[in-house]
Amino acid sequence: MNNKEKLPIGNKAFYVFDIPELKNRITYIRSFFPDFVDLCYAVKANTFIVKEMIDSIGKFEICSPGEYYICEKLNVPLSRMVISGVYKTPSFLEYLFFQTETSCVLTVESMLQLSLIKELSEKTEKQVRILLRLTNGSQFGINAAEIKSIISEKEKLPLLDIIGIQFFSGTQKTSVKKIKRELEKIDNLISELKEEYGFSVQELEYGTGFPVTYFDCEDFDEEALFRDVAEMFCGMQNKTRIVIELGRSIAASCGKYYTPVVDMKTNKDMNYLLVDGGMHHISYFGQYMAMKQPFVSVVGKENEEAVKSWNICGSLCSMNDILVKNAALPEIGLLDYLCFERTGAYCATEGISLFLSRDLPLIYVLDENGNYICLRESYETMALNMPEY
Repeated sequence: MNNKEKLPIGNKAFYVFDIPELKNRITYIRSFFPDFVDLCYAVKANTFIVKEMIDSIGKFEICSPGEYYICEKLNVPLSRMVISGVYKTPSFLEYLFFQTETSCVLTVESMLQLSLIKELSEKTEKQVRILLRLTNGSQFGINAAEIKSIISEKEKLPLLDIIGIQFFSGTQKTSVKKIKRELEKIDNLISELKEEYGFSVQELEYGTGFPVTYFDCEDFDEEALFRDVAEMFCGMQNKTRIVIELGRSIAASCGKYYTPVVDMKTNKDMNYLLVDGGMHHISYFGQYMAMKQPFVSVVGKENEEAVKSWNICGSLCSMNDILVKNAALPEIGLLDYLCFERTGAYCATEGISLFLSRDLPLIYVLDENGNYICLRESYETMALNMPEY
């Protein structure tokens, strides 16, 4: 993978998303969980790998009209989409009800959303599957009391097929105790819905927030975490289909970001490498102004000994654009490429890409045959920031 002769190196920054690694990762995660547990991919983590997962992921969580249209173009079946998001625009909901032939799953995140979905289902005489999103105490979802209120008047919603509960509380969760508390809370709510209203939850979509190790100072036992959570699922008093919603945990390991060194200097005894990219291309969770060391190497020199320490900075005119501090690297020169690992999640979709109107990086996938396929050329962003008079 780090063979310099095979990489599509030119003179610009680029991502590579390794499809065999992605599929192996999905298989690995699945291996820890029983048959009644399925996987849902959070499209926001990386839209460029969605097509490669259609045959291996049960559901795709979509949080915006843009993500929906991307998935539609990639032929993701509507029946496997979970349309989530705190704000579903009325025009987008109308499109879903009036233009699509089959029904998707919609989350309900407010009583206003419920009202709008009910109105559209009655206008179109179309049934839609619903997940009621239980809030975690943030702006997302609705309270348990509101969920109970909806279920208590379920007969007034004949076209809304309420199939279950959705819950997501955060990301990078390493605490088994926290996950256990969340599942107990959800399990108790499911019991109350059954005891008080005779309603059986068919499906629980649970955002586990499984963590990713981004920095060499971090360490946790992923296998133990997966086994513990699987045991918790099996121990729930209410047996229902569980869908684990994951983004970072699925996608991070398949991505690498490559960027050339474009300048080198020493200021006040500090060595600086300037690269073509920067913090607008790399978005590690918990980066904290480069106070932690990500997994970075010099392409073609991975096995050479370190000879010098460098502060690696991006090309943005910002004091914040520091990717690594005091990185020990082998002999390095202008136009050598640096490789940042574990950039498969959020880096291509979450960065401040329009800042300073710099170009977006190229995007490649590495397929099962070892071929690099370009999905997006380098893209000039200046037109997006240019006013029209």
